[in-house]
Amino acid sequence: MTQESNALDPEAVSAFREAVLSKLTYSVGKDPEHAFDHDWFEAIALAARDQTTDRWMAHTRKSYQQGKKRVYYLSLEFLIGRLLIDSLSNLGILDIAREALHGLNVDLERIRALEPDAALGNGGLGRLAACFMESMATLGVAAHGYGIRYEHGLFRQVIVDGWQHEQTETWLDFGNPWEFERPEVSYLIGFGGNVVAVPDEQGKPQYFWNWAEGVRAIAYDTPIVGWRGASVNTLRLWRARPEADFHLERFNAGDHIGAFSELARAESISRVLYPADSTEAGQELRLRQEYFFVAASLQDLLRRHLKQRGTLDNLPEFAAIQLNDTHPAIAVAELMRLLVDVHGYGWEHGWRLTVATLSYTNHTLLPEALETWPVGLMERMLPRHMQIIYMINANHLDALRAREVHDFELLRAVSLIEEDNGRRVRMGNLAFVGSHRVNGVSALHTDLMRKTVFTHLHGLYPQRITNKTNGITFRRWLYQSNPELTALMVEAVGPQLLDDPENRLRDLEPFAEDADFRHRFAAQRLHNKRLLAAQIKDTMGIEIDPHALFDVQVKRIHEYKRQLLNLLHTVALYQAIRADPGGNWVPRVKILAGKAAASYYQAKLIIKLANDIARTINDDPTVRGLLKVVFIPNYNVSKAERIIPAADLSEQISTAGLEASGTSNMKFALNGALTIGTLDGANVEMSEQIGLDHMFIFGLTAQQVDARKRAGEFNAEASIIGSPRLSEVLSAIRGGAFSADDPGRYTGLVDSITWHDTYLVCADFEAYWQAQLEVEARWRDADSWWRSSVLNSARTGWFSSDRTIREYASDIWKVLPPTEG
Repeated sequence: MTQESNALDPEAVSAFREAVLSKLTYSVGKDPEHAFDHDWFEAIALAARDQTTDRWMAHTRKSYQQGKKRVYYLSLEFLIGRLLIDSLSNLGILDIAREALHGLNVDLERIRALEPDAALGNGGLGRLAACFMESMATLGVAAHGYGIRYEHGLFRQVIVDGWQHEQTETWLDFGNPWEFERPEVSYLIGFGGNVVAVPDEQGKPQYFWNWAEGVRAIAYDTPIVGWRGASVNTLRLWRARPEADFHLERFNAGDHIGAFSELARAESISRVLYPADSTEAGQELRLRQEYFFVAASLQDLLRRHLKQRGTLDNLPEFAAIQLNDTHPAIAVAELMRLLVDVHGYGWEHGWRLTVATLSYTNHTLLPEALETWPVGLMERMLPRHMQIIYMINANHLDALRAREVHDFELLRAVSLIEEDNGRRVRMGNLAFVGSHRVNGVSALHTDLMRKTVFTHLHGLYPQRITNKTNGITFRRWLYQSNPELTALMVEAVGPQLLDDPENRLRDLEPFAEDADFRHRFAAQRLHNKRLLAAQIKDTMGIEIDPHALFDVQVKRIHEYKRQLLNLLHTVALYQAIRADPGGNWVPRVKILAGKAAASYYQAKLIIKLANDIARTINDDPTVRGLLKVVFIPNYNVSKAERIIPAADLSEQISTAGLEASGTSNMKFALNGALTIGTLDGANVEMSEQIGLDHMFIFGLTAQQVDARKRAGEFNAEASIIGSPRLSEVLSAIRGGAFSADDPGRYTGLVDSITWHDTYLVCADFEAYWQAQLEVEARWRDADSWWRSSVLNSARTGWFSSDRTIREYASDIWKVLPPTEG
């Protein structure tokens, strides 16, 4: 379903067909009779890009003429996925393109599958940034996204004998038709060296950073179009290059490899997302990446601002810089360096400009995710920045003492330098102190931020933390991912839904009581389940029943997200079915997907366990297809677009208090899946919007988890003894029931949750089992299930990224009128 009318303009169809043929001939260099599918993809993409570019130029000129304040969104990830259908749909020409290609005997559905997912992110952080870019364009917020143009991204996940293996992601092998290379937009970024202080005419020291190495940042621009082409913003990504490609003299002298050493060192910055930082070299590369893209982005936006405004005195008035998590936190020190060292501002004036311009989004309560860098590494790689951080810290602590804050332990806690276990720079504290607003991404997360990771800073700056609950773009996660459901909704409540889903989705509520509508609602789900089942059979050789309950958990593999709890329930269900084969069991398909960090052994072991369990259950004839388990490899945006519309049950079962928000929970609910989950992250607000009667909430609350943590109650012996079911599951896994080739494979895993159940998997097991029984009871009552399913979709409108961006834009960035309430 698109926003187009049923009657297509023949002239528009003909014009698009001619545009594709022109691109195929003059840009791709192919004759239609000899063109391969990928040639057609490139031609279609270029034709769509032309229409985007027309709007891009027009909107950019208009924003400059109107003197709009601009938002600069700095993020290490932008998980934009495939752009072909996204662009055609938002331009309003999807049906036109489909009809035009039909006249050329080209199937758009086949062609769209050839586009690789852009390897520019990993999980929710990057997907949120992509949703935000689309919403800013839709709402007319003039914005630039800034990040890194990764050549290989994270990695391509392949499963070999059940184990995750990492292979190189090659998404750029055929080029990227959506981007524009800007070789003329280039900045030199320095590393290492030393700092020299030279007195000025008044005898005050001026600091000059003599870097030892220069790396050039080259810009690549991708236009991001909003709904109905409302406006088009720029995603600018940086590629790293050396100052000189190679040393000709060294090459001619016979050092053919060494001549390219600087090229390899520089290009490593933009090759891989999240290089492993378990080694000193890995930490250095991660820091180089973060500084590289921040430095290039700040130079770029200051150049743009000066060209338009002539001065940086009004920077906060016309520029808002959002730091997406701690990765870009070095921006605080870099902006100060540029203002003070390069543009000649006094320290106090520069600091006022910096704080008023920057704002910071925190995405985690996990201490290990709040980045810290060894002082020694920072002094070696960024010596001037380390000086600036010391000065910021000194002024910060002096200001507190001037306010009669003399508590030594409090001052240690809020310092930018951690003194324990080796001196390290606390990047979260730096971002907090250097920003005028710090936001969490769900009501619970923001409240816990105030009470945990930033409790002391919040006490000193009580007005700084605010909440902006995450959202998703319905254009991608409903209209494009689930066109059948979209068409049904539009038929029911009218086409206004497409332009105002936040409010008009609620108009679906009465239809939850309409038996015919519920039947049609269920039918579109069955259609999507058949599509997913066919894909799983084609790619994995596993046959699943589309009529079974599709129980889905797809997300990054991490212990706090508790895929292990899901697997324990799977084994318990398997054992129960085998013990009572004639029981009234609900046929169920457990679907899991997600990547584990390359160096995260426990997470990779959980993937292996999932595959071992899947192999055992799927090969057991006594189960008779009542339970199937599928681990889908190499999870990405495109696979999410197929999986989410087919899901019946959405697993959102993280340890309460550890998931900042979640956005997959919103995507599943929007498409009518029912949620089983803890009161964690945005699940709390979802329960308020949707209603607890239409979700399956279980487990310890964040407050109860915190109480156990404070008491050190992580020994799970009592939970295991109190649950014969759990005890039997753990015994089977520990005893090699799922690993006959290596009976001791999971001994350590079982022992770890028995004696130190950090993420309270065992503590929540029985509550989870009972919640799953409620799921089965609801599934058996089809009218009740589909009534809840319709209401999940109808009541998810508040979780639009448009709403989130309006709140950012009015409350933090000051680029839109204040939001109501």
